[in-house]
Amino acid sequence: MKRGKHVVAVYRNPAYSPLQHLSNDTAIMDATAARLLECGFRLTKTTEVDVASGRLPDGDLYLNMCQGSLAAEQLMPLEGDSVVVVNRPSSVLNCHRHRLVRRLAGTTLSFPHTVVLPSGARPTADQLRELDNGDERIWVKRGDVHAERPEDVVAVARDQVLPTMRTFAERGIPWVALQQHVSGPLVKFYAVGDGRFFRWYANGDGRGAERPAIDEDRLKALAFDAAALLGLEVFGGDVAFPRLDRPVLIDINDWPSFAPFRAEAAQAIAAYVTERMNGRVK
Repeated sequence: MKRGKHVVAVYRNPAYSPLQHLSNDTAIMDATAARLLECGFRLTKTTEVDVASGRLPDGDLYLNMCQGSLAAEQLMPLEGDSVVVVNRPSSVLNCHRHRLVRRLAGTTLSFPHTVVLPSGARPTADQLRELDNGDERIWVKRGDVHAERPEDVVAVARDQVLPTMRTFAERGIPWVALQQHVSGPLVKFYAVGDGRFFRWYANGDGRGAERPAIDEDRLKALAFDAAALLGLEVFGGDVAFPRLDRPVLIDINDWPSFAPFRAEAAQAIAAYVTERMNGRVK
């Protein structure tokens, strides 16, 4: 790669980075951009808000942390150009929950039974019975982008599903995803698409917690199979283990914070995109 290639780092809209995620999302982009500067790239920083408004700097490489539909639409023409975009806007849109559920339906990937409905609709008795696996909890999640605030993903009793959906509708959220609860240990993973980086830990406890004796090979296979289906290159997610050898994908998202492994992840992402620029990674 010739020195001086131009990277445009597109920072996520703060609305899509609730609570501590705002500083963590900014930090992983900063760290990745710093590694690329060390590799000889020129750098321009911009924001999802600017991109959504049609203000997109020229570049050879775009680090895309946008999550909203408007910004994705502005970035979409780049997929047909000679530039590198990580993650591609089409793959980001695939992670919007109503699309994610459709993409995973009919595949062999293990994913909880999920019903996507307009937030103003009324789920049928049959739908609620199918979602109630005896745990007395049904997850109600916003059906478009990932959580903007804690109340965007809640577990409620079966008789509270409808009033909870109404609160989503009152907030102007058009779709909800009703999802069956999966018992067992829950782990969070982070990855880069060609497999050079993959880390996981017990969700909610950080790296210092005792790690459950799960089947790591099956966890990794599930994570990378799902990412390939969605077209993701920099990604993370959550997996439950109703049995230690049976991972179930709960969620997957584009460009997470990598917070427990930031320095290591930034180095891996920078190396990956540099190789993409050189044509060594497809």
